Amino acid sequence: MNAIAVEPSPLARRASPVQTYAKIAGVLLLLSFIAGGFGEAYVPSKLVVATDAAATVENLKSSDIMFRLGFAGYLVEACCDIALALIFYVLLKPVHKYVSLLAAFFGLIGTATFAAAELFYFAPTLVLRGSGHLNSFSPDQLKTLALLSLKLFGLGAAIFTVFYGMGWVLRGYLMFHSGYFPKLLGVLMEVAGLAFIVSNFALVLAPQYRLGWLLLAMLPGSLLMTVWLLIKGVDRPKWEEKTAGSNL
Repeated sequence: MNAIAVEPSPLARRASPVQTYAKIAGVLLLLSFIAGGFGEAYVPSKLVVATDAAATVENLKSSDIMFRLGFAGYLVEACCDIALALIFYVLLKPVHKYVSLLAAFFGLIGTATFAAAELFYFAPTLVLRGSGHLNSFSPDQLKTLALLSLKLFGLGAAIFTVFYGMGWVLRGYLMFHSGYFPKLLGVLMEVAGLAFIVSNFALVLAPQYRLGWLLLAMLPGSLLMTVWLLIKGVDRPKWEEKTAGSNL
């Protein structure tokens, strides 16, 4: 007697890829966390001396490979963030299509504005060559320009974090109401997003208050989300319930 092949239901076909998307998101978050931490935090902390242009330039020259690896780390992070904008749109679309799309837009704008700031990170490689029209500057002036460029990178990286924050506030809201992500995860990501927004407006409106430490609020939620996506993914029955009757 021949066995009769049973076609998987549309819900089953949708549920299987979504777990793959979740695992990919977990891997990308991990890569983004490592590459971004290296390029945006570790490398600048080792090379940039905020009050000493000469020492900063000496560090750049003696650690050129590390400096360039820092920029490469950012490129890895940016590629991960662009892919994550799409994946989170897909994962959160069943909750509210347009809010999920708006969150993706905010995430992409955040990545784009940070990319503009990264130009100032890489600019000292051009400034310190001192060739062409830069010959009109003295060595000390070139060193000062290099340090100024790195400071502009730091400012540019911080002054547009509102876009990144808004993206995570919206995603946290959708996670909280999804049913297939833990509510705690949604709350943590909303808090992280709000921290980015508050830090950004404080920098613009009250620069005398140093609230950069608020960005550390991203750590608990991002770490928990990475682990959750890699191990658990989404709650499949709840996902199927949410997508029942839709054509996602």
